[in-house]
Amino acid sequence: MFKSKRIKIMIFSIALLPMFLASCSVQPQATGTFAQVPAGLAYAEGKEIYFTHTEASDPGIAETLTNMMQSPVIYVPSLADVPESALANVYVFENGVSGKGPLGFQPDVFNNPPGTEGYTPLRQIILTKWVDGEKAVEFMSESEILQAEKDGKLTTTKSGVVVNMPFLVWDGGKR
Repeated sequence: MFKSKRIKIMIFSIALLPMFLASCSVQPQATGTFAQVPAGLAYAEGKEIYFTHTEASDPGIAETLTNMMQSPVIYVPSLADVPESALANVYVFENGVSGKGPLGFQPDVFNNPPGTEGYTPLRQIILTKWVDGEKAVEFMSESEILQAEKDGKLTTTKSGVVVNMPFLVWDGGKR
């Protein structure tokens, strides 16, 4: 009888041990709530990147981007007042190679990705257009665009529009 009671206590103790140990373990921290945002494909320094549009200084651009991405891009007129020294560039093609860029041509090209001097999510849109008669190719870096402009193959025009375009995935990083 004594032996039987001892066995029951041992079995009961063994059954309770995992629950006791589990209650003493470190509980994982809450990771927060995540939102899904649509990502655009573009290029920076020769690499594919993904970004999102959150706000724009021009109501027409905000509406175009909202319709394109199926997600609201907020019109914030004060973005137009941000000094140029606080902006980075995004090149948007008006003609050339067909693609998924906002105007139906190649993807946008960004300078200054995260981790480089001058990174900021605030981008001035630079409209980029191939000169008539030039054979369009797809560019993946600002340096290629600037060289083609120097060679007279394309033109660039600052649009005066600022868009908040934070990177989501870039070479060597992601959010």
